[in-house]
Amino acid sequence: MIVYQLHCLNGHEFEAWFRDSHTYDVQVKQGDIDCPLCGDTSVSKSIMAPNISPSRNKGKAPAGHGEAEARAHEVAEKILEAVTAIRTHVEENCDNVGTEFAEEAKRIHYGEAEVRGIVGTATEQEASELDEEGVEFYRLPTSRTKN
Repeated sequence: MIVYQLHCLNGHEFEAWFRDSHTYDVQVKQGDIDCPLCGDTSVSKSIMAPNISPSRNKGKAPAGHGEAEARAHEVAEKILEAVTAIRTHVEENCDNVGTEFAEEAKRIHYGEAEVRGIVGTATEQEASELDEEGVEFYRLPTSRTKN
């Protein structure tokens, strides 16, 4: 497993774990990595300092490396389970308004539509407008079904 410090075009920084550097390359090319803060899929690696072991340990794996990798995998699985549970709850309990999300959110905000939970999609421009108008909304991580 490898961890990268990533950033999106909106300047948000976050960490993400990958099986190896090739897995990162494939996922970023396919747009499968998104910023957990804004949903932007235009992400890239931040500048990072390498972790260099002293030469006396050359050829030896760090102590506990297998344990750390197993723990990282376990934590990643729990995070994915939680994200899936949240997304499932929202999809089962909110009205799916599809691409009309921004418009319907504004209508609810201004009292022109029934107050209720909605789910849908919005462009970055629409999300910025909602934010500027003070409309409260949350971005949900996308479900990952690709391997």
